[in-house]
Amino acid sequence: MSSTSTTSTNDLRRSFLDYFGGSGHRIVPSAPLVPQNDPTLMFVNAGMVPFKNVFTGLETRPYTTATSAQKCVRAGGKHNDLDNVGYTARHHTFFEMLGNFSFGDYFKEQAITHAWTLLTKEWGLPADKLTATVFHTDDQAFDLWKKIAGLPDHRIIRIPTKDNFWAMGSDGPCGPCSEIFYDHGEHIPGGPPGSPDEDGDRFVEIWNLVFMQFVQEADAIVGDLPRPSIDTGMGLERVAAVMQGVHDNYDTDTFKALIAASGALTHTAITGDNQASHRVIADHLRCSGFLVADGVLPANEGRGYVLRRIMRRAMRHAHLLGAKEPLMHRLVPALVAEMGAAYPELVRAQPLIEATLQQEETRFRQTLEKGLRLLDDATGGMKPGDTLAGETAFKLYDTFGFPYDLTEDALRAQGYRVDRAGFDAAMAEQKRAARAAWKGSGAKASDELWFDLADQFGATEFTGYASESGEGVVLALVKDGARVERAAAGDQVDVIVNQTPFYGESGGQVGDAGTLATDAGAAARVTDTSKQLGKLWVHHATLDAGELAVGDAVRLTVDHARRGAIRANHSATHLLHEALRQRLGTHVAQKGSLVAPERLRFDVSHPSPMSPAELAEAEAAVNAQIRGNGAVETRLMTPDDAIAMGAMALFGEKYGDEVRVVSMGREADGATYSIELCGGTHVGALGDIGLFKIVGESAVSSGVRRVEALTGEAARAYLSARDETLRAVATSLRTTPDEVPARVSALLDDRRRLERELAEAKKALALGGGAGGAPAGPEQVGDVAFVGQVLDGFDAKGLRGAVDEAKQRIGSGVAAVIAVNDGRASVAVGVTEDLVARFNAVELLRRAVAALGGQGGGGRPDMAQGGGPEGSRAAEALAAVRAALEGATAAA
Repeated sequence: MSSTSTTSTNDLRRSFLDYFGGSGHRIVPSAPLVPQNDPTLMFVNAGMVPFKNVFTGLETRPYTTATSAQKCVRAGGKHNDLDNVGYTARHHTFFEMLGNFSFGDYFKEQAITHAWTLLTKEWGLPADKLTATVFHTDDQAFDLWKKIAGLPDHRIIRIPTKDNFWAMGSDGPCGPCSEIFYDHGEHIPGGPPGSPDEDGDRFVEIWNLVFMQFVQEADAIVGDLPRPSIDTGMGLERVAAVMQGVHDNYDTDTFKALIAASGALTHTAITGDNQASHRVIADHLRCSGFLVADGVLPANEGRGYVLRRIMRRAMRHAHLLGAKEPLMHRLVPALVAEMGAAYPELVRAQPLIEATLQQEETRFRQTLEKGLRLLDDATGGMKPGDTLAGETAFKLYDTFGFPYDLTEDALRAQGYRVDRAGFDAAMAEQKRAARAAWKGSGAKASDELWFDLADQFGATEFTGYASESGEGVVLALVKDGARVERAAAGDQVDVIVNQTPFYGESGGQVGDAGTLATDAGAAARVTDTSKQLGKLWVHHATLDAGELAVGDAVRLTVDHARRGAIRANHSATHLLHEALRQRLGTHVAQKGSLVAPERLRFDVSHPSPMSPAELAEAEAAVNAQIRGNGAVETRLMTPDDAIAMGAMALFGEKYGDEVRVVSMGREADGATYSIELCGGTHVGALGDIGLFKIVGESAVSSGVRRVEALTGEAARAYLSARDETLRAVATSLRTTPDEVPARVSALLDDRRRLERELAEAKKALALGGGAGGAPAGPEQVGDVAFVGQVLDGFDAKGLRGAVDEAKQRIGSGVAAVIAVNDGRASVAVGVTEDLVARFNAVELLRRAVAALGGQGGGGRPDMAQGGGPEGSRAAEALAAVRAALEGATAAA
C-alpha cells in the first residue's frame, strides 16, 4: 500500500484495529462522547480518556493491552477548536483518535516497533517521509528510533518543551512523548518540528506515543511509575489525508462526500468563496450527529449549549450559501452512509438526529433574519478593522439568541471585530439588575446564598435523563446555611456540583436520593435533591465516612429502584390525565400533583365526585396503554410550538424559551395518546409501569378533585393485601372469597331484623316500667293525665314511638320520655289532640331541654323533640314539664 493510494477512511480505521487486534490487543469500542469517568471534561477529547482510571490504578480490566477508535470532540472548555474550523486544513470539532494502549505490559521498544511496522510495512509509507521527535532528555527513545527505524540523527529531533512531555495532571502519571511527523514535501511552506518554521504545514504530526514512566506531585517528578505504560493517539483524519495523497483533511473521502452532498442540496460550488461554509457544515454535521446519538440535545446550558452553538454556526453558513429551507437534517443520510457501519449508534439515532436538526434550524432561521438585520444596521457605517459595540453584540445574544462567537464569526468575513469587554460589561449589568429585582421580590433572605452560588457557577447541568450515575466536581458545600470548604463524617451538608444525574424536586416530582462518594474514601447518603432558583441542583446529604472538600471529584449514583418507581408514577399521571379528559370532558385540567416513589396524587378540575364507574373506566384505559408498551418519546421545542401540536401545559410550571415535550401511548387510530410539556423523568416504555391502580378519590377544594393511585410493585402489594384481607374474611365467615358478598348481605339482613326485634323488645320492656326509674302508668297533674319516663340506654330514634304509645294508652294527656345514653339525654314530649289548645309540646319540651343543659328543640304542638348534655338531670327535666303543667292547670 503506498502513501498515494486511495485507501478509504473506513479501511484505515479497520486496518488499524485489525493490526493491533492481531497483535494481542483487546479491540475496545469507542466510549460515548460524554465522559463517564472525568467530571472535569465537557466531552471526551482524547483516546486515552476512557482508560484514565486504568492508568491511575483505580480500575482494572480483564486485559493489559487495548486498541480503539475513539470519538472525540473539542468544542468547549480548554480544548476549543470551534473558531478555526472551516478556515484551516486540520481543525475539527469532531475527530477520531486511533490508539493502542499498554497497562503495564509493553513499553517504549515495542510501542515504537508497532508504530514503525504499521506505518511503513502495513501501510507502506515511505520511511524518508517520516520524522520522529523525543523529549530532549529521553536518550532511550532516541536510541530506539535509531535501532528500530534506522532514522538518521537529524530526523530524531530532541524537543525541550512540554510539547513532548505529557502529564495527566499536577498529580499522577506522567512521561515523555515521541511524536511522528509526515513530510508533505518541499512545495509546502514550513520547517521540521523544533525549527523556527515549525508552524508551517509541511511537517504534520500524525501519531503521538506517550511513555508513562514517572509519578509527579504538585508538578514535580517524585519517582518512577511502578508499571510503565503506553498511550498513543493517531488522528484518523490526518493519517487519512496522508494515505490518500492529499494535504488537507477536508479533501479526504469522508469529508468530500459530505461536502458534495452540501453542494448538491444548496446548488452551490464547493470551492472558492463557498469553501469555508461547506467545510463548516460538513464538520459540524459530524459533531452534531454524534453528540445527539450519544444523548446530548440542544440547550441553554452546559453540553447542550455547546451543541447548540455548533449547530447554529453550521446553520448560519447554510444561510450564507443561500439555503432557503432547513438544510442540516437533509445531510444526515450522507453522514450515516459514510460512518454508520463503524458507529451503529448513528443508524439507531438517525430519526432523532434529523428531527433535532430540523427543529433547531427551523427555530434558528426565525431569529437569524432578525439578528442579521440588526447586524447590518449596526455595521452599516463601519469599515474593515472597525469594532462592533459590545452592547450590540449583547443585544443579539440576549434578544435573538446569538452566541457571542456566532456574532464574531459572522463579522469576521467583513473584517470587523467585536468589543468583548463591552459585551462582558453588558452581561454583568444584566446580572446586577436581575439581583436587584430578586432582592425586591420579597424572596426569603436565606435564598440569597443560592442566588450567589448560581451567579458564581451558573446552572447545574442535569445528566439524569440519560443516566442514573455520573461524576461531578464539588463546586460548593453549605452547612447550617453557610458556605464551608470541607465537611467531615457525621455532617449534614448541602452539596453543589457542576453536573448531576440527580433530579431536583420540581413539577410535582420529588427529588432523587442515592449516594455520593470520592476515590479518597468519602461516602455520603443523599436523602433528597432540591432545585433552587430553577437552575441550581442542591444535594442534601449526610456524610457517613471520610472528608468531602470543595474541588473534589465525586461519583454520584441515584437510587435505581426509587428512581424507577418515580418514573413509573410520573408517566402514569400523564396517562391518567388523558384518561380522565376523555371520560369526564376537556374541562379536566391538572391543578397539582405529587409524584413520589411509593404513590402518586393527581388533582384535577372537576365539579363533582367521580363515580366508581368513571374511575374504573379511567383505570382500565391507563392499564390498556401500559399493556400496549408504547415507547415514551421526548423532544425539545418552544412552548408555542409544543402547544400548537396539542401538548398540554401543566399547572404551576414556569416555562422558558424551550420545553421538553413528552409523548406516550397510542389511540386506536394510531394517534398519540398523551402529549404534555414536562421536565420530569419518565419510563422508556409504558410497559415499565407494570400496573396501575386507583385507590382513592376525594375533594380538595371547590371544583377540584384528587385521585390517588399506585403503580408497579406498590399496586401489586396493595391488591395482594386486599386479597389476603378477603381470604381472611371468607375464613371467618366460613365461606369462599367468591361467596363473601352474598354471605355479608345475608348477615346484614339478619342484623337489621335482630336490631328491629331488639328495639321492639326494649320499647315494650321500657313502656312496661321495667327499663327506667319512673312508673309506666299516668299520674294526675291538676286535671291532666301525665306520663313521664326516663329510659337508660334506650335508642333515641325510638322516642317518638314511645311517646305515641304512651299517648294512646292514656287517651287524653301529656307524655314526656327521656332516653339517656353515654351521659347525654334526648327528650320527646307529646300532647294528645284534645289538649293542644291548652298545652304546646314545643313549649313543654324547652322546659325539659333547659333542665338538661341544652338549648332549643322543636317540632309541632302535639309532638316535639330535643336534648341536652346533662343526662344525670333527667328527673329534673321531667319535674320541669310537670311544673309547667301544674302552673297551666292552676291558671285555668
